[in-house]
Amino acid sequence: MSAKRQPVWDLPVRLVHWLLAALIAFSWWSAEYHHGDWHIWSGCGVLTLLIFRLLWGFVGSSTARFASFVRGPRAIAGYLRGSWDGIGHNPLGAISVLALLGATAVQVGLGLIAEDEDGIVTGPLYKLVSVETSDWARELHEGWFYVLLALIVLHLAAIVFYHVRGRRLLPAMLSGRSDVDANLPVMRPGKWWVAVVCLLIAIGITRWVIAGAPPFSG
Repeated sequence: MSAKRQPVWDLPVRLVHWLLAALIAFSWWSAEYHHGDWHIWSGCGVLTLLIFRLLWGFVGSSTARFASFVRGPRAIAGYLRGSWDGIGHNPLGAISVLALLGATAVQVGLGLIAEDEDGIVTGPLYKLVSVETSDWARELHEGWFYVLLALIVLHLAAIVFYHVRGRRLLPAMLSGRSDVDANLPVMRPGKWWVAVVCLLIAIGITRWVIAGAPPFSG
């Protein structure tokens, strides 16, 4: 194989990756040390990133699109046999990506309708559900964090595993470039204005949620 250093991850994907990691850590810290308002705002930041990543997964660069890396069991089995060739997320890594994004979305969704035990700190959408549902969401929100934490640990373990095997994933997520087979198709970058539109939509939806998601007037 003739290796060539070329772009693998675009800037939006890398920014979402690192900002999500930072905000999840900050969300834990703000909850642990009882900074309720900061915790809510951090969660809204995570929501914005998730919405953006969802949109970018359909209209972004070739390696960012879900269609380029989400595969079925046959592709995963082929990768385990060593028959996969491509750039970006491999079929097995796609499971990790979807699991992390899904678990984070569940965590944010629970936080949106949760209310603390004292009724002081509430999620933006807590009024849309009953008190019992809000209490249930709070308890599950606290417990679900350990599911998310387990997935993060598994993700980090995979990075270490690949590093030991000679494939350094971390530098590529920093620089956006990696040594790949020169015969493979190069990454097709997304358009910057499309990224801006996706970001504005994500911010708009989050602002609507922060406002309590009022129903549309007829």
